[in-house]
Amino acid sequence: MWVQTTQNHPISSASALSRPIEGIYKAPPLHWVGDGFRVAGYFSSIPDALRKLDPFLLLDYHPAHTYSPTDRPRGVGVHPHRGFETVTIAFQGSVAHHDSTGAGGVIGPGDVQWMTAASGILHKEYHEAGWAAQGGPFQMAQLWVNLPKAHKMDPPQYQPIVANQMGVVSLPENAGEIRVIAGETFGVKGPAKTHTPISLLDVRLHAKGHLALPFPSSYNVGMLVMQGEARLGETHTIVQHDFVVFEHSDDPIRIEAASDTQLLMLAGEPIREPVVSYGPFVMNTEREIQQAFADFRSGKFGHLED
Repeated sequence: MWVQTTQNHPISSASALSRPIEGIYKAPPLHWVGDGFRVAGYFSSIPDALRKLDPFLLLDYHPAHTYSPTDRPRGVGVHPHRGFETVTIAFQGSVAHHDSTGAGGVIGPGDVQWMTAASGILHKEYHEAGWAAQGGPFQMAQLWVNLPKAHKMDPPQYQPIVANQMGVVSLPENAGEIRVIAGETFGVKGPAKTHTPISLLDVRLHAKGHLALPFPSSYNVGMLVMQGEARLGETHTIVQHDFVVFEHSDDPIRIEAASDTQLLMLAGEPIREPVVSYGPFVMNTEREIQQAFADFRSGKFGHLED
């Protein structure tokens, strides 16, 4: 869905307030997940991240990296999840995935895989074989999104979302565009179905483009700078690989791009429930974590060949 907005979004007015910034965090060191995902785990560098960014639990960002051709696709073997959702966003490269419900497919550039692990699932993901044979640039992000207690033991579900299903807002004055993955922005809805109110946006601004992006004041909001340099409000400059955490406010986030800039915005209503996690399990109590391990060992997550 394409929508051309007509609303003006001033950024330069001294009287125009911008949502306050809690902190700007530099990228943590890269580490490998399996042998196919070279990622920065941003939440590890943010104090009290689970509270400040609730309902989000994790952001692993794989910056652009060129892989050599191979006939043995790199990736992550079979692993379990319970109690949350994984959201994988592809920017460059392709990933093949399968899970114990029988779901699977390929995530290509612009696509999103929204997997609700809920009561338990086995999953594996690899560079897609055809893409791996040629090699090339690879860039992705994966979010973990918490589920409220009422939905942690729901049956697993999977939402395959392809690039042409995204809601798209074309910004005025040729400022750029917003791909709406989840939530609603300037009247445009994203295709993802969520268990709690969430906005997930891929924002692309041209140099000198500006934007005033509103979110409900109750939402926790974070922003990853994937490319470029921009100014927030009147005082802060952000550059590639910075992550910004915002405070609560009725004011919009005011952005002016100094160069072509791409931002990943994650915003959501906090769940405000206890979070107890151990590896791939995220529940509300220690007892529930112990039960997750017992269920996994007894085969209740199903079966999936490595």
